[in-house]
Amino acid sequence: MLEISALELLAIYRNVSVVDVRESDEYVAGHISGAVHIPLSTIPVRHSELDKTQTQYLICEAGGRSAQAGMFLESQGFDVVNIAGGTGALRMMGTPLNTGDQP
Repeated sequence: MLEISALELLAIYRNVSVVDVRESDEYVAGHISGAVHIPLSTIPVRHSELDKTQTQYLICEAGGRSAQAGMFLESQGFDVVNIAGGTGALRMMGTPLNTGDQP
């Protein structure tokens, strides 16, 4: 699975499909603009909501849960990219994050 840094994501996130796999309270507290929320525990039953023709960029707080989601999605035929450092790295860089439940 390909992995890019949170800084690399900032250069492209408006043009790619970002899936945030954190829990609902984490997503509501702050997420990158445009990120679709599908918690890791629901990926096995909700992956059909994702477009297999697009690369899915996966993010969590630090990169562990998104890597787990990525392994599953790859086994289902998806092209995925894990975001190393995740939302935590974005926060540390001072990136403005959206709050609430809307992407």
